[in-house]
Amino acid sequence: MNTASLNKMSSWLWELPPAGKMRVPAWIYGDRALVADMDETVARQLANVAALPGIVRAAQAMPDAHSGFGFPIGGVAAFDPNQGGVICMGGVGYDISCGVRVLHAGLSRQDIQTHLDVLMDQLHRLVPSGVGKTGNIALKPAELDKALGSGAAWAVKKGFGTRDDLARLEDGGIMAGADPDTVSQQARTREKRQMGTLGAGNHYLEIQVVDEILHAASARTLNLARDDVLISVHCGSRGLGHQIGTDFIHELGRAAKRYGIPIPEKELVCAPIRSPEGQSYFQAMACGANYAMANRQVITHLIREAFALVLPGTLVRTVFEVSHNTCRREQHAVDGQMKTLFVHRKGATRAFGPGSSEVAEAFREIGQPIVVGGSMGTASYILVGQKDSETGFCSACHGAGRALSRTQALKRSKGRDVLESLAARGIVIRTNNLRGLAEEAPEAYKDIHQVVEATVQAGLAQKVARLAPLACLKG
Repeated sequence: MNTASLNKMSSWLWELPPAGKMRVPAWIYGDRALVADMDETVARQLANVAALPGIVRAAQAMPDAHSGFGFPIGGVAAFDPNQGGVICMGGVGYDISCGVRVLHAGLSRQDIQTHLDVLMDQLHRLVPSGVGKTGNIALKPAELDKALGSGAAWAVKKGFGTRDDLARLEDGGIMAGADPDTVSQQARTREKRQMGTLGAGNHYLEIQVVDEILHAASARTLNLARDDVLISVHCGSRGLGHQIGTDFIHELGRAAKRYGIPIPEKELVCAPIRSPEGQSYFQAMACGANYAMANRQVITHLIREAFALVLPGTLVRTVFEVSHNTCRREQHAVDGQMKTLFVHRKGATRAFGPGSSEVAEAFREIGQPIVVGGSMGTASYILVGQKDSETGFCSACHGAGRALSRTQALKRSKGRDVLESLAARGIVIRTNNLRGLAEEAPEAYKDIHQVVEATVQAGLAQKVARLAPLACLKG
């Protein structure tokens, strides 16, 4: 991206001033090098988002931003329903409520090291992964409706976990406002036996070790110590969520024409939040979010089964979970006045600070925990939200962000070479797809340390712990 076209607001925040049809500016978080390395498409997509009706303050991009469908991935935008604000499919994306569940194994690096190969074999067997992979849970229509309406709470009620898990999830594992009647039959058909499955692409199940504690007080609240073994599960709403997005591209496209909203890019189709079409999309999107949270809850149960087989007596507990493809109804201060806004975060996470009622009580004193995922061979980080992050609508990055497209990554890497390189470093990999492994090679991603540092320096979040990978199951 050409930084000469941007106004430097600080060392960590850049502004694309309003021009053409933009109603507000676009803000991009990151140091000069990160922003310069971003694709010019990010600026174009931010400008398009900034032109949508009812947008508040600015169209924003986190330090891990790269181009996406409609919105850039790493994009954040808030809309005011009292000012004709819209809800936009592209601001959520196809993988509704893709997110990360972080678990604590109650073990140390030394406890698990000699068991990694056998443990990963069991996880590979119990947690289906890859394109189109199905599991053992077949949901009848009435049961699927319950999952769509109640999310992780449905899974716990069915015996997949405990209520202690729910206490550590966003909104207790249930996104309000879901209406299963808004989910099409085609989406329901695509769901068949996908509950409890990981999916493909950048989805993963990774066993990690706490490599360094970076904020002792927050780590104590999360019960983290150096050399603790954690498990991160990154997945979403599978085929059901993708079909909801596909369905509403058409429905919101027709609505945009009816309401006279210009659409510069297909995935920016939208409708006024308070319109029937806008409400229908929100209700269906909430169903997709609930399915994703239920899916991660079931996978948590399967992980516990795998650990019980290999390391009997292991108590795997939920630390927290956070989603990064959602639209949520939230209260935010705008020009000193509290307003109800609909905040779209695509490839960005909520990062409310200490004391916020939006944060689960278990960690309200430290702020919303966030996991910033690495790429098999690199570090991951746990952060917490900050009080002064209102400028970003209490949002933060969700990962390192792609530096290479999947096509570019395939030209540079071979799956077998990636596998051997990671094995040489002692990182155990299980996958059904060597091509997918090449697409997700560590060098295909930005420097996660640089991305996290920019997020922290911009005041969006605070570091708590750095994690190192021990083993990874890739979709």
